[in-house]
Parts: sequence; structure tokens; C-alpha cells
Amino acid sequence: MKIDAVLGTDIDLAATAARHAETAGYAGAWVGDTNHDPFLQIMQAAQATENITVGTAVAIAFARSPMTTATSAYDLARYAQGRFVLGLGSQVKSHIERRFSMTWSSPAARMREYVLALKAIWASWQDGTKLDFQGEFYSHTLMTPFFAPEPHPAGPPPVYVAGVNVAMTEAAGEVADGFFLHPFTTRRYLDEVTLPALRRGRAKRGGTLDGFVVNGPMFVAVGRTEEELATAIAGTRARIAFYGSTPAYRPVLELHGWGDLQPELTRLTKEGRWAELGSLITDDILHTFAIVGTPAEAGPALYAKVGDVLARTSFYTPYDAEPGLLTELLAHVRPPAA
Repeated sequence: MKIDAVLGTDIDLAATAARHAETAGYAGAWVGDTNHDPFLQIMQAAQATENITVGTAVAIAFARSPMTTATSAYDLARYAQGRFVLGLGSQVKSHIERRFSMTWSSPAARMREYVLALKAIWASWQDGTKLDFQGEFYSHTLMTPFFAPEPHPAGPPPVYVAGVNVAMTEAAGEVADGFFLHPFTTRRYLDEVTLPALRRGRAKRGGTLDGFVVNGPMFVAVGRTEEELATAIAGTRARIAFYGSTPAYRPVLELHGWGDLQPELTRLTKEGRWAELGSLITDDILHTFAIVGTPAEAGPALYAKVGDVLARTSFYTPYDAEPGLLTELLAHVRPPAA
């Protein structure tokens, strides 16, 4: 299991953060699509590093046409000399329609078609295949030499798709090269829902999970002292509660018998009582979603929890964790002592 870093949202520090991640021993560095263009940050990260994987976790697919995304990703694969991974996510309806002014419908089916459109576009550039992609949501049938990038040795990047619920997960298994878990997941949900859905998707194309990359961030509440650990736990409880307030993530809670918590959390958010959310996350819920402890405790515990199923993971720390603490945690991620 490889451990990756998640770069911050400060575009001015993207190169510095990526360089630190490589020096510290992380296997990769991911950038989200929040308040800056993730592709610009990835270009900086690629320029500042030599060996680690760099990628988007995630770029919002439905905010961009497949052609726009294909162009940026193809160029980044070339620029990073094959180290770039295109991670895609759907976002939610309100953001797609009201923030991006784009179309929202049938997200799983749309994402499936989006990835297939990307691969058709890349095939036209890399292999000279005639571009003739005609789907329900996207159509790409024109590519003239003037607008076609020249083929390059790195070729198109792998595509990972993020998801939580069954339909999106199954679509990812069918058409993508990897899958991003949402941090709001549990080992039981992974075993009983996510992996079976991915296998069904792979089976549609006559494949298995061999070579398919399952990865994603895991909640880690870590501290060297009681004070640091208390801060980490408080931040983690609050973020678990925030995600739990979202109706789309209720199936994860329901699997554990906590489905009734979701509307209660939603009620608090609508009343503006954000500071109270974390108080509803019991110790049982906390420890089901998160690894908690000192670096020496949390590292082996993380490996024991997901080391047998995740090819890559990263530390999800929704609190102010100084880099030295996480570097110390990184050094302890290994199989538990016998």
C-alpha cells in the first residue's frame, strides 16, 4: 500500500508542498478542485518533483466538457512524463447547476459516458483513430489535424473515478482504471458495498480487479500529546458529522444502523448549529470511520484496516496537523507487529 500526500489549496505553495511530499517519502501528491484550477497546481507539482505520482483528487468532470478535460489531461501526462493520473468526480447537483451553470442528470450514466468520451478523444490523438463518439450526453465527431495534439511517449493518463453509492462505483469499475473512495467510508462498507460494485463493473468488460487501483483518503486523528490528540479528534468528529448530514452519504450510516443520525445532522445544519454537529458522533462512530492514536499506534492500525485492499491511500486530517507529525505517522505505516 502506497501512501500519498494531499497538497493544500494555496496555489502559491503547490510546488513547495509537492517537493516536500517527495522528499518526505510520499509516493504521490494529489490536488483537489476547490478554489483554484487543479490542473495548474498539478503542473507546478510535476515541475517540482521527479519521481512521485501527481494527480487530481478530484477534478469536477461535469463542470467541463470531455474535450476540455481531455486536452488538459493529455498535456499534463506529457509534461509529467507519465506520472499524472486524472481523477474525476461528479460533485452534487446544486454546485453543477448553480455554481458552474452546467447540466446535471443521471450522474452515474453521465460519468460512464464521460470517461468513454475521454478515451475516444485520446485514441484519436495517440493512435490516429477517427473520432466518432456519439452518446446520450456527449457527442464528439470532429477532429482536424490543426486542433489535434501530436502523440507523445507517455500516452493518455489513467483515469480514476470517485464515488460513494453503488451506481457510480459500478460505472467506475466498468470504464475507469481506478477508483477513489470517499473519506466517508468504513471497512464494512468497503467490503459489502464498494468492492462488490467494482467487481460487477469490471465483469461487464470481462475483467477483474487485478490491475485496477482502489485508493482514497482515510480519516486519521493523530497526535503525540493528549492536547494534540484532542484537537485531532474534535476536528475529525466535526468532519464526519458534516459528511453524515448529506443525504447522499446516508447509505454508509444505514449499513451500520445509524441511518437516523443523518436527518438529525441535517436539521442542525439548516438551523446553523454547525458547532454542535460533532457532539453527535459517538466514540463508536468515530472509531469506525477513523484511525485514532499516536503516530506509533495509528500507522500500524491504518495498515491493518485497509492495507490488504487499498493500493494507495492518504491521511485525511480535517484539523491543523503540522507536517512533521504526518511525516512521523508515515514512517509508522507498516504491518502490525506479530
